[in-house]
Amino acid sequence: MVYILAGSLLIGLTLGLLGAGGSAITVPALIYLVGHGTKESITESMAIVGLIAVAAAVPYANSKQIDWRSVLFFGLPGMLGTLAGAWFGGVAAEALQLVVFGGVLLAAALIMLRKPGNTEANSDSSSQRSPAWKIGLEGIVAGIVTGFVGVGGGFLIVPALVILGKLPMRLAIGTSLVIIAFQAAVGFTKYEFYLVANHMSVDWQTILIFTVVGIIGSIIGRHINTRLNQQKLKSVFAGFLLLLGGFVIVHEGGKYLQASVPDSAPSGQIHTKVIQTTSLTSVYNNTGEE
Repeated sequence: MVYILAGSLLIGLTLGLLGAGGSAITVPALIYLVGHGTKESITESMAIVGLIAVAAAVPYANSKQIDWRSVLFFGLPGMLGTLAGAWFGGVAAEALQLVVFGGVLLAAALIMLRKPGNTEANSDSSSQRSPAWKIGLEGIVAGIVTGFVGVGGGFLIVPALVILGKLPMRLAIGTSLVIIAFQAAVGFTKYEFYLVANHMSVDWQTILIFTVVGIIGSIIGRHINTRLNQQKLKSVFAGFLLLLGGFVIVHEGGKYLQASVPDSAPSGQIHTKVIQTTSLTSVYNNTGEE
């Protein structure tokens, strides 16, 4: 229980501090600490991160730190991408999903380690923003990743809003929380249909605990955000993601490789048949001697 509370608090802190990173911790916590299945964990992660993102976005909205133009051009295509990614995730092997998940964590860490350009000075000039179709295309890509592995949306959204949308970092964080909430709602709905069709279900008690503690963490993270050096904070968290992503790839990659080897099962069957044939021959010989 202590690990669950600590994990959910860390989820909220990262969302409040960075506008991303919540589901990077949620999925592993649900799988390796709580012991839930991969599909159930991804579905629960959608609900948890989506609800925390809604709560975390309220202060940003009150401070007018949400760019609704970006929500429209990035968020709506992202919802379509999430729907497609969730469909692929439903039919994909669980080990493959987790290997891709680990790869996304490594990519996210590299993105966070990148030194940002000077976007603050140019953010007020809407003429320098990328075309809407580019922002929408990035939204689709982020949505597909989010839907497939239940993680990665925020890590792709925030850099895209800063680089393509030319938004200041804090405005990009507030905007990303709204987009994450929309994508999570679509992804959760799609995965919930899959779970019901396959006689599986989410644990609503776990979702409630993670959400409540995570919301408290997001409030704390929001206040800490104004007092910390953002780049140093990102570097520390990126190092954590590198370790976590490497662990998931090594741990789950072995399972996926074993499951994909076609000769293992037939060789076992051949060995069994040889033993059975030898036994039958022995019985026949003994019977003939009598």
